[in-house]
Amino acid sequence: MTRRFMLSSLAAGVLAAYMPMSWAADPEVVKIGFAGPLTGPVARVGKDLQYGAQLAIDEENAKHPTVGGKPVKFELEVYDDQADPRVAIQVAQKAVDSGIVGMIGHYNSGCSIPASAVYHQANVAMITPGSTNPQLTKQGFKNVFRTMGHDGVGGVVAGRFVVEQMKPKRIGIIDDRTAFGQGLADAFEKGVKDANGKVVAREYTNDKAVDFRAILTTMKSQNVDLLFFGGLDEQGAMLVKQMRSLGMTTQLFGAGALKSNAFLQIAGTSGNGTQDLEPGPALDKLPSAQAFGKRYKARFNQDVELYAPFAYDAALAMIKAVHDANSLDRAKVVDALAKVNVEGVTGKISFDPYGDLIKPPYTLFEVEQGQWKSLKTVGGNGV
Repeated sequence: MTRRFMLSSLAAGVLAAYMPMSWAADPEVVKIGFAGPLTGPVARVGKDLQYGAQLAIDEENAKHPTVGGKPVKFELEVYDDQADPRVAIQVAQKAVDSGIVGMIGHYNSGCSIPASAVYHQANVAMITPGSTNPQLTKQGFKNVFRTMGHDGVGGVVAGRFVVEQMKPKRIGIIDDRTAFGQGLADAFEKGVKDANGKVVAREYTNDKAVDFRAILTTMKSQNVDLLFFGGLDEQGAMLVKQMRSLGMTTQLFGAGALKSNAFLQIAGTSGNGTQDLEPGPALDKLPSAQAFGKRYKARFNQDVELYAPFAYDAALAMIKAVHDANSLDRAKVVDALAKVNVEGVTGKISFDPYGDLIKPPYTLFEVEQGQWKSLKTVGGNGV
């Protein structure tokens, strides 16, 4: 045997011994789904949610995580549900078939409720960072969770707050007839009646409408001194502008949908005095949220739009559940998520037996000089 042959054989042996070790060290990809409206009128909210979840994934991967003693890499698999319930069902099935271990989504309650049945059938954990209709967690699905308070609590809290703190004499209600808007308006009306307030008119529109003058004329004829809107921010902004154009000095109040940059841009100075009771703590005053905002902007070169912190916390909880289960088995992740306890940007994330956040806080915001300012937090651990 020549010396050259011996060296070649030795090199080949070393390489053969090394390569399996290299392959074994490659991290296993753990797919976590994200579904939300990435096209259409509320695409900016969907992207905001996506980026919030992505930031949590990125920060976890920087820690070189392991599951079951093996290196893993978390990957966010992104789906556009177009804020359409039919598309949401198709997206949910596609995500399940792709092998996700959990889903962050959806945003619209009208999408989350039908899609949740698909995840339930496959025993895939689902955490919504934005759907607040109470019916979502009343279906008896043990795999469904959310990282903000639902409207059955928030709407009632808003109704009571309005009557007890603002003391309007004649209240009007408008909703957009979506699962979110109508459910929120129903809960608000209940809260008003619980506090012995008076609802003198209730009207509805749809989530595509841009002209509310006929409805507002009816409200004006009823002499309402506070108007509640159950719907999303852009419509709320158009509503308040048309109120002012009709000479209405009535105050607009929302719960969980008005507070956004888009509202400010559309409403302009007409929006001054508008109030909104949002799920979650006063993020503008929380050091953890301020630090999150800086990391978010550094990563995506834009400011937080609305619900990114809730998506970040949903991803944190999902990742924690995977680690607590120490497994990628979907059923084990669901069981671990039900017991999860993690400190997020928005506060402590832990769930009751229905999958709802325990002791959810709500914060009252008001538009002052073209900016949203937090005024008061109700609920949460302080109550």
